[in-house]
Amino acid sequence: MLNKIWCFFILVAIGFAIINGSYIEVNNSIFNAIETTKNLILTLFFNICFWSGIINIIKNTTLINKIKKLLKPLLKVIFPKIDSDSEVFEDISMNVVSNLLGLGNASTPAGLKAMEKLQNQNLNKEKLSNEMLLFILINTASIQLIPTNIIGIRMGLNSENPTKIIFGVWISSVVTFCFIILFTKIYIRCFRK
Repeated sequence: MLNKIWCFFILVAIGFAIINGSYIEVNNSIFNAIETTKNLILTLFFNICFWSGIINIIKNTTLINKIKKLLKPLLKVIFPKIDSDSEVFEDISMNVVSNLLGLGNASTPAGLKAMEKLQNQNLNKEKLSNEMLLFILINTASIQLIPTNIIGIRMGLNSENPTKIIFGVWISSVVTFCFIILFTKIYIRCFRK
């Protein structure tokens, strides 16, 4: 359906360009958009490769264990029913660390493993457990210390100061994270007994 809508918009735009006699500008803008898209894709590709490499280096050092130890008290409060020495807790921690570093792509494998293990522990396979619900929401509203993808997009679009948004990202992600935890805990306590 979406393909049909986009095709309709493109055809209407080309029709108006022909009627107005501005088809040369439309043609030029198409090639400019292709150039901009190419630059953006290359910037994001190299950005993802770089940060995925960094996260793999961190995984193979003791730094990841230190970060997980820092996060363990917070995650233990959020997920009190999950054993902190279990593989599920390890995958959740890895997912949160990856999201903290702004590596949504690198956090996906750990998130999928955690959800699979949480589903194995789930007594009602037809319904999300409370831990699964919390994890999905935390993953969606992740706190980002370094919003690498957004910075990469801003660099790809030739922003003069691509890192200027960091303070705003910190505020919005912390506020969102706190509200999601609060409202989810209230929802679980009131409606999911």
